[in-house]
Amino acid sequence: MAWQANSLHGSEEKRLVFIDALRVAAIVFVIIHHAAQAYGPTGGFWPVHDRAQSDWFTPFYTANAAFGMGLMFLLAGYFVPLSYDRKGARRFLRGRWLRIGIPLASLVLLLHLPVVYMLAGMPAPLQFFEGLYERGWQPIYLHLWFVAHLLLYCFAYTALRQISGLFEVAPKKVPLASHAGIASFIVALGLITWLVRIWYPVDKWVPFLWIMPAEPAHLPQYVAFFAAGVIAYRGDWFRRMPMAAGLIWFAVGGIASGGIYVAYALGSWSELMAIGGSGLPSLIRSSWEAVVAVGLSVGLIIAFRELFDRSNRLLERMAAASFGAYILHPAIVVALQAVMTDVLLVAFTKFIVVSLLGTIAAFAVAHVAGRVPGIRAVLGATSGHEASLLSGAR
Repeated sequence: MAWQANSLHGSEEKRLVFIDALRVAAIVFVIIHHAAQAYGPTGGFWPVHDRAQSDWFTPFYTANAAFGMGLMFLLAGYFVPLSYDRKGARRFLRGRWLRIGIPLASLVLLLHLPVVYMLAGMPAPLQFFEGLYERGWQPIYLHLWFVAHLLLYCFAYTALRQISGLFEVAPKKVPLASHAGIASFIVALGLITWLVRIWYPVDKWVPFLWIMPAEPAHLPQYVAFFAAGVIAYRGDWFRRMPMAAGLIWFAVGGIASGGIYVAYALGSWSELMAIGGSGLPSLIRSSWEAVVAVGLSVGLIIAFRELFDRSNRLLERMAAASFGAYILHPAIVVALQAVMTDVLLVAFTKFIVVSLLGTIAAFAVAHVAGRVPGIRAVLGATSGHEASLLSGAR
């Protein structure tokens, strides 16, 4: 099952409960990020703009975006080899299409597309689709760009294994990542991200491979983290990495994340955090984000392994509902933000309320919806107890 992983390198089966817990936390990070969108300068489009505003959400967006989606790709990539090894190429791709492709196509083509067309005033079809293409298809994919990319990466993984045997490596041949190796990964990721942002700044979306949206400014991280997850599985890194190493990288990521707030407080934001270009501020931001992403991702994996590796009924139900919560949460969050617009509270208080209620409602609605056969298929699960599809464990 997609959110419940079995033992990866041993004969006996054992759920990696801490991955269940971390996946739930990753979805909660996404919900919280979107809950803040109505209350600060997002840098992009959001349908609700509350009168209660705080510029302090600017560093929050930056710190959260630096690692949140990358962590989800890392965890998803970790379970892809397991599914492929069990099923082979044909069954693996068929399973990915059933669990990812069908929900994606159903929501984008049958729900988002007609709604966006009506909201646009039903213009001439050619004009409408040209406008969508220029905006990278983002208005009809919305947050489901992640699902589209995950499907694409699974197809790319399959092609690479079929053509060249890449990633088909015995576990004993993948040594545990060293501090030097992790640091080198950070340097390479920061430099590549900086080079991409010379032409594609943060929040610029383009039609990737002509059919799906992509934000090139973060694309190197997403691809690299997915590939790192695949390699981490082969080396059993999530279970083998020493706790001390995880604590070190958690501290590094946490300090770097806090440094984003310090830079904003000191008024150094524009000098240190450019969204793109070839200058030093863009290089600093690209490198800074790489440190946050890698440090927090490594640290959180080890922290959850040590603290949250015991299952309980609530966690099992939240894990099973996670993908549904991801799909449904924007509508719930936007509705809550709209209801809160006339409430006389400061921006931070509204953000807390929307975050809490949005998280509870998203998981609760997904849990209930996951029991309805037709809706369950759109949410990518085949039974009420089956976890969703953001990994390849089945």
